[in-house]
Amino acid sequence: MIMTGSLLAIIGIVFFICGYLFYSRFLAKKLFKIYDNIEPPSKKFNDGKDYVPTSKHILFGHHFTSIAGLAPILGPCIAICWGWLPVFLWIVLGTVFIGAVHDFGALVISVKEKGRSVADLAEKAINNRVRIMFLLFVIILSWLVLAIFTNGIASLFTKNISGHQAVIPINIEIILSIFMGYYIHKTKKNPLIPSIIALVVLYLSIIIGIKFPIELSINFWIYFLFIYSAIASILPVWQLLQPRDFINSHQLILALSLIFLSIIFSNPPTTIPMIQGDSQNPSIFPFLFITVACGAISGFHGLVSSGTTSKQVKNLKDTRIIGYGAMLGEGSLALATTIAATCGIGLYIGINPDSHSHDLSTFSSAANLKLDTFPNSVAALLYHSIIDLFSIKNSSIELFNGLRTFVIIVMISFAATTLDSATRICRFMIKELGEATKINFLKNKYTGTLFSIFPALMLLIIEVDGVSLGKFLWPLFGASNQMLAALTLMILVFYFNARGIKNFLILGPMIFISFICISSFVLNFTNYTINHHLVLIIINSILLALIVWLIVEGIYHYKKTRVKK
Repeated sequence: MIMTGSLLAIIGIVFFICGYLFYSRFLAKKLFKIYDNIEPPSKKFNDGKDYVPTSKHILFGHHFTSIAGLAPILGPCIAICWGWLPVFLWIVLGTVFIGAVHDFGALVISVKEKGRSVADLAEKAINNRVRIMFLLFVIILSWLVLAIFTNGIASLFTKNISGHQAVIPINIEIILSIFMGYYIHKTKKNPLIPSIIALVVLYLSIIIGIKFPIELSINFWIYFLFIYSAIASILPVWQLLQPRDFINSHQLILALSLIFLSIIFSNPPTTIPMIQGDSQNPSIFPFLFITVACGAISGFHGLVSSGTTSKQVKNLKDTRIIGYGAMLGEGSLALATTIAATCGIGLYIGINPDSHSHDLSTFSSAANLKLDTFPNSVAALLYHSIIDLFSIKNSSIELFNGLRTFVIIVMISFAATTLDSATRICRFMIKELGEATKINFLKNKYTGTLFSIFPALMLLIIEVDGVSLGKFLWPLFGASNQMLAALTLMILVFYFNARGIKNFLILGPMIFISFICISSFVLNFTNYTINHHLVLIIINSILLALIVWLIVEGIYHYKKTRVKK
């Protein structure tokens, strides 16, 4: 039997729906107990800036777009080098049983604990040393996130004509978001209609972008994006973050719907083998599980859950759809990416026979093509669906380029959301580090923002053999990101154990992810040593030392509590 994209899509979506209807309900009732009557921190500490009671629909949009950045797109596009089946299984099973549980749990305990971050909760669950180590780990990870996403967005703006055409629409979206934020804040009206109008204006502006493409250097965009992230992270959440994320949530849902509809309508066969590999590819274990990070489980999500989202939750019951539901949304994005790469690249090569090769059978080639694979394959799927639907005989490359511009706008829109969310979260972590270490100047938001931005910028400025260090950060980011998830799961285990709730549904994933990540750090160290990447060796060593320390502290605490009992 020939596997088709529509069959893969149906299997994945049905599994996600069942996960939400049954598994999340079980977790909500038996483990997380979200029906407790508590006053959320958004109401208790309402300051109109960070703590703001927010409708679950708006907050879902913020959370969804904050976690659904470039990572669930880039990861599957690289991991497809091992074949579509391993990627598909890890995304579907990992999302339902590990990733969504992690996000849901982190959000619940943060809301129950006055909006405290997972690092802050580490102190309560274990001790202050763990809190400090956890904060250091999170801050370093935030620098990696900012560096990778900034470099990714800057590359998308400069990659081809479609990137140049996306410049004006993206900037118009920011302006629309600011106006929308002021309108909703002043009038207190439902944001649905204004956000839909803003989305229509955004897509109409694509016409302007196509007429007036703007070509600027990648260095310009790197500095511009860091300045944008700094400013956006300091503004009150209602002024830019919430309205832009609400617009982007519609945009992301629309894009996902169009992708899945095009897959189902055209029903393309798979052009990537079910299992494939090359002798030069890294081992599928453990690298599959860190290459596909955010599409299955991501430690960064715990930071968003406990960093910004928990401070806006209006009702504890809302955590189910926001925490578990948004992760299913990201899993759907990773699933769509996998199917698009599996089925759409062949269609793209058919449209552009003179284009450079899209060989996705090796890790290195897939990694080099990661920013091209998604927009090209999705645009090809949409292109063929439109041609078939409207019986267009004379195809046009301009139509394909316009569709690719649309896809790139979607990618940049929610990737930019991750940028300022990560900057804001990093600032929160630096403030907490200042509180934990009694270093007062770290508590200042402007100082915290500077310390959030500058190291990430340095990671992109430093070069290795004439190439930006940012090109080598993905394996380190993946391992760090997944390890943070494991550490967050460890905090969840101790949190619920202290309340007499023992559950292997959290402990099992924690052990599995921890083993994967430690193996990855060891292998990364070997690779960086062989290639003489001194900066990466130092960062990898610091992170590995922090991990070992945290795990030892966790084991010691567990044994101590068992003796007391």
